[in-house]
Amino acid sequence: MKIYDWPTGPYPARVRIALGEKSLQSQVQFVTIDLWKGEHKQPEFLAKNYSGTLPVLELDDGTFIAECTAITEYLDALDGAPILTGRTAREKGVIHMMSKRAELELLDAVSVYFHHATPGLGPDVELYQNPEWGFRQRDKAVRGMRYFDGVLRRQPFVAGEYFSMADITVIGGLIFAELVELPVPAECDALLSWYARMQERSSVKNRLAISEPAAALA
Repeated sequence: MKIYDWPTGPYPARVRIALGEKSLQSQVQFVTIDLWKGEHKQPEFLAKNYSGTLPVLELDDGTFIAECTAITEYLDALDGAPILTGRTAREKGVIHMMSKRAELELLDAVSVYFHHATPGLGPDVELYQNPEWGFRQRDKAVRGMRYFDGVLRRQPFVAGEYFSMADITVIGGLIFAELVELPVPAECDALLSWYARMQERSSVKNRLAISEPAAALA
């Protein structure tokens, strides 16, 4: 398998963490797509992913799978023992619901703030910006942080008793928030404590290291 990504990107982080949780790092070659140069918007890459987003998984038969949730579902099904997307119907439903909320209320909101209310990836890539919309999404992301703080006051993980894809999505959102210097409100102590614990997981701590041996393959 090949994965096209940008090593420090918050969306690629989601798949890198999933790979670490599944111990599948050795089965993947990483190909770096430079976001700052706009390589993800060039025709060559758009032929792989119409949306022009990262990451993208390429299978040996030439199939391309984009979108973090879809890639995680594929990886989770490889060994027939899903641990990230749920085992029972209830688990699957709750995990997908909470992961989608994490995208809408946090991760994607931070992304819009970055692309519209900050310099983003620079004028060569950010061809249109709406700062007002960006700042609205920044405020939405902070509300999302408060929402997940409330969730984590009641349970140890975002979707319940076990680490899942939903946790990975919130981690991605907080990674992005750090990149744009959008702090978690100090009163969100449950979210901050949870995030500190998540950063100690080997899959999170070592997500950047897995690109090193693949550098020559990119």
